[in-house]
Order: sequence, then C-alpha cells, then structure tokens
Amino acid sequence: MDQCALKDGSASDVRRVIHWLRENYAEPVRVEDPARRATLSVSTFHKVFATVTAMSPIQYRKRIRPQEARRLLVAGGTDVTGAAHAVGYDSPSQFSREYRRLFGAPPRRDAVRERAEQRIA
Repeated sequence: MDQCALKDGSASDVRRVIHWLRENYAEPVRVEDPARRATLSVSTFHKVFATVTAMSPIQYRKRIRPQEARRLLVAGGTDVTGAAHAVGYDSPSQFSREYRRLFGAPPRRDAVRERAEQRIA
C-alpha cells in the first residue's frame, strides 16, 4: 500500500485531510466525510490513512481531542467539563475515560501536574 499511496497521490490527499482533522477536531465527523475530502473510497481512505499515520482515523481523532483539551486545561481558564465540550465531547465522563487512557491520569490531576512541571522547567 505504501507504493500505491505514493504513486497515485493518495498519501498527499490524506495528509491534507489530517490537517483538516487537526483544525476541525471538535466538529462532528461521519466516517464518509474525510474519505470524501480525500476523494477516495472509504476503504481506500482507511488503508492509506493507516499507512500514513499508523492508526485509524477514529484513533487519530481520539488522540487529537484529549491533547487539545490538555492544552486548554494546562493553560487554565477552563474546567474539565468546559474543556470536554470545547474539543467536541458531549459527555464529560466519556472525555475523562479517553483522557485517562491516553495520559494515565484524570484530566484535572494531570493538568495540575503538567502546570507544576512547566513551572519547574
């Protein structure tokens, strides 16, 4: 798939979609939307996306949103629920589960720790 993706420009199209996903992480996205943006079938898009990122589009989005929420929480000015909603979660509990899975601690505790580490550095 690597050679095929590079030959037909699909990898470039997927990189463009990755940029779009990073800019629009809080928006609802249907499975077909990114594939359509890349002008690829859904199955081809998923294969090329996995080749480029080593993860599925859903996994990629599940990583971006908590990272952005972490940035908001560490910067201050929002609470966990506010950060969850700001990055597109309807459910703060779902957000907290995914956040903890990625960072190994609940959002509030992780943000406090990160702020302390930034002050030390």
